[in-house]
Amino acid sequence: MQQQNADPIAAIATAQGRGGVGVVRVSGKEISAIAVAVLGKLPVPRHATYGDFLDEKGEVIDQGIALYFSAPHSYTGEDVLELQGHGGTAILQLLLQRCLGLGARLAEPGEFTRRAFLNDKIDLAQAESVADLIAATTTEAARSAVRSLQGDFSAAVNVLVDVLLRLRMLTEAMLDFPEEDIDVSDTTLRDKLLHDAQTKLQQIIATAKQGSLLREGAHIALVGRPNVGKSSLLNRLSGEEVALVSDVPGTTRDVIRQAIQIHGVPLHIMDTAGLRSSRDAVENMGMARTHQAVLKADLILLLLDADMGCSEEDWKIFSSFPADIPHLKVFNKADLIKDMPDAQREEGIYISAKTGEGIEQFRDQLLKLIGWNNQESSAFIARERHLIALNLAQTHLDHASLQVNMPELFAEELRLAQQSLNSITGRFTADDLLGEIFSRFCIGK
Repeated sequence: MQQQNADPIAAIATAQGRGGVGVVRVSGKEISAIAVAVLGKLPVPRHATYGDFLDEKGEVIDQGIALYFSAPHSYTGEDVLELQGHGGTAILQLLLQRCLGLGARLAEPGEFTRRAFLNDKIDLAQAESVADLIAATTTEAARSAVRSLQGDFSAAVNVLVDVLLRLRMLTEAMLDFPEEDIDVSDTTLRDKLLHDAQTKLQQIIATAKQGSLLREGAHIALVGRPNVGKSSLLNRLSGEEVALVSDVPGTTRDVIRQAIQIHGVPLHIMDTAGLRSSRDAVENMGMARTHQAVLKADLILLLLDADMGCSEEDWKIFSSFPADIPHLKVFNKADLIKDMPDAQREEGIYISAKTGEGIEQFRDQLLKLIGWNNQESSAFIARERHLIALNLAQTHLDHASLQVNMPELFAEELRLAQQSLNSITGRFTADDLLGEIFSRFCIGK
């Protein structure tokens, strides 16, 4: 897949605002003239060259380092010039305008990475991991994005596609020669390849789900009656006083959201208004928002008073939760019932938001319930569209396993499974999908 239009593009590649160093990047066909005009000479490819950056009158705009990469040995696969100067806003704008005045146009969001994809420097999954690496909020998410950028995700998908190709070739051969006796070895190989494909796909899905957790995080709703310690627990988990704590019932009137991380996994905690009967219109509005937050949660934590146990009112709250959302009963204020025998304790986890008792065990339980299995060392970043494609491929393979005695239908299900997998790496991907993906990038990438 080769880029058809390689007109020069330029953009500031560093973040907005002031900094010690700022970078203007130019990419396109035959940009040597821009390099000569700005630097007075064409730098030696792949060597750092220190010098003056000149305007149209030959006056110095800035001084810095220039890097020139000749096609195809560059990030985009085209000629690339990077001008690294001082990171002042005005200086970078002057340098960018100089490049635009020499025939480059302002790059669109993600256009550099899109050109890298179109010039076969990276596949689509790797291209998306560039944006994921920039947006990573934890060290584990960053490491997983790097693994995707290095091609771990793509390699796993491509191995699976190769197995499907062998299976499709065998199936087509059996279809093309129906008059020939089909050997037992052929059907045995067919069944083995199908089993291998299903096994590899399940492994990829499991790993991709871990990467999706690192990228997206999980939304967790803290619900319960007033004064059971929801805000205190939020403060304990976040390590700061983000929620107002008071003995007055109904203090929390709105949903308070706080991002935290546990062992590198991002979690979005939602502290909700206490649920009870009230004539206060504002408090009732807060409780309505609590129910809305619960519907969007990946996990619901029903916070209870350990000393009082699970009351009838708590059970009413508990039974109102959507059945398809995982939930956990959390008994707070465990420091007040230290002498209670274990046999008398209800099912759930016991903690003390005040003293920190049981909090580490609680954190581990949270990760378990959202599906984290502590395999971040092998996870690669996965997006929602990747999971959709993987699940669709699994559906087609499941259908194929039911059609082994109907070769035409079996072959079609295999084709559809491979098509779903190809959409992850960008083989035969529609242009409108590419536009949607790269439009979400920052300008300089």
